[in-house]
Amino acid sequence: MCQHQPPCPSADSADREAAHLVAHHPEQGWSLLCNGVLLFEDTGELLPDGQVIAPHRPLRSGHVTTAA
Repeated sequence: MCQHQPPCPSADSADREAAHLVAHHPEQGWSLLCNGVLLFEDTGELLPDGQVIAPHRPLRSGHVTTAA
């Protein structure tokens, strides 16, 4: 699928998010990468084979929530 040189990481590689953007729709919250991965703004992913990768957004440091 990828025509870049060097080729983008495949959808099943650990660094799949490093692939080039093919389509970017921030108003809808998603981007399509060259390797066929749908990357969502919450950092979740949908792989070409249908596998779902849960969001892995880093936690904010120093932010404490307390119940009132």
